Amino acid sequence: MYFDNAEGMVFRPPSEANSLILRVTIGCSHNVCTFCGMYHDVAFRIRPEEEITALIERAANLYPYQRRIFLADGNALILPTERLLKIMHQLHQAFPKLSRITCYGGPLDILRKTPEELIALRDAGLQIIYLGIESGCDAVLTAVNKGVTAAQMSQAGQKVINAGIKLSAMIILGLGGKDCTTEHARHTANIINEINPTMLGALTLMLHEGSPMRTAAENGQFHPLSPFEIMQELHMLVSGIEVTQPCIFRSTHISNFLPLSGTLPKDKDRLLADINQCLTHFRNQTRPTYNAREQY
Repeated sequence: MYFDNAEGMVFRPPSEANSLILRVTIGCSHNVCTFCGMYHDVAFRIRPEEEITALIERAANLYPYQRRIFLADGNALILPTERLLKIMHQLHQAFPKLSRITCYGGPLDILRKTPEELIALRDAGLQIIYLGIESGCDAVLTAVNKGVTAAQMSQAGQKVINAGIKLSAMIILGLGGKDCTTEHARHTANIINEINPTMLGALTLMLHEGSPMRTAAENGQFHPLSPFEIMQELHMLVSGIEVTQPCIFRSTHISNFLPLSGTLPKDKDRLLADINQCLTHFRNQTRPTYNAREQY
């Protein structure tokens, strides 16, 4: 639910479809990941307090009974904690039925927060942080300009969990291309095991027009996986996940070849059986693809 006329396109996780989108920042402060085309059309900025207050007042008049609010854009946690707490207090005053506040969190922004700050945000109503892990392989994270190591990513994810905030982690199948598919799958499974996220979403790499990774693929410097290879990578990933706490797993994004849903570790065998069945279907589809939609 979006009511703001600010610059640029608006993005939110699929699970926030019924949430009110409040853009406390515009764009992404990192914005150099080679695979991402989300915020290239806007300059990053933190919105002034009076601008956010006016937006809250306007939204409250339009949707007074709103229960869920997502703080956008790419990394709302870059705001100082006191500023975030003030915004969350305003939201609870403006929306008496508000039950959930969520946001994206960049790994470095999470690491800059103290444990006490994260707990304060939790107590103020921050229930879920969405973290784009993308990969647990250092070589892949470096190649895509993620800006952190796998160890830092793991630390950020664990920090959220330890603060009592739910963590929805996202990884990208095919991000390492043909050269790093095994390392990408195995190391990503390892980092998931270290973090034990509340939720895990597996997306498939989509090479957007104009993105550096798309250009690299067109120049032969990056070698995308075929549908069969994507499913092989997914099989390796799920096989390697050994979480110790229940983790809701989804691969239902529009980018995915096979919609999967279940809870790990309980549904692991069923998920692997479904992947094996899909592998049989895709066995002869060896042409590299830029995204799942090209197949249909």
